[in-house]
Amino acid sequence: MEFKKGYFITFEGADGCGKTTQIKLLNKYLIDIGAKTLLTLEPGGSDLGKSLREILLHYDKPVADRAETFLYLADRAQHVNNIIKPALDDKKIVLCDRYVDSTLAYQGYARGGSIEELNTLNNIATGGLKSDLTIVFDIESEIAQKRLGTTKDRLEKEGLEFHKKIRTGYLELAKLEQKRIKVINANRSIEEIFSDVKKIVGELLNI
Repeated sequence: MEFKKGYFITFEGADGCGKTTQIKLLNKYLIDIGAKTLLTLEPGGSDLGKSLREILLHYDKPVADRAETFLYLADRAQHVNNIIKPALDDKKIVLCDRYVDSTLAYQGYARGGSIEELNTLNNIATGGLKSDLTIVFDIESEIAQKRLGTTKDRLEKEGLEFHKKIRTGYLELAKLEQKRIKVINANRSIEEIFSDVKKIVGELLNI
């Protein structure tokens, strides 16, 4: 299956929402129908990003909010330049587990950073590259926290109120960009959720 252009699809949601499971299912589905794909993630989608991911998720001392933001932005700038844009130029469907909306939800709505400033910084880091489609997996914060279990990274260890703010942030972003951002109820079974994913992605790709 050939496409005339590359497509950039991002998966978003609070920790424990199930997006990583869904993005892997979508990648397999697209490969099975003959599409060329790139499955990647943030942070950690590039070689430099792997080192930044280790710091961001497992550094065991306090991290200043601005330092956290700039580490994510550095990861993103490298990721877009070295991984995402070349794949799009090669007419691949790029599936990315987290992108700019994560920064807005986590460092903006949850940490209290300026959304306007973060939008500007995201734009600089990405060179203005936006996703063609973003799917937000919306789930009750209490359920998501239970799914995470006991082994948690630095951000997953933040309290329930922090994760409730993240959920609110994603829903607010979806209201602002209804054409790009689609919200899926992630409180259901994997099969039911994936059925919605295929429908939404199918509409974008005309498949």
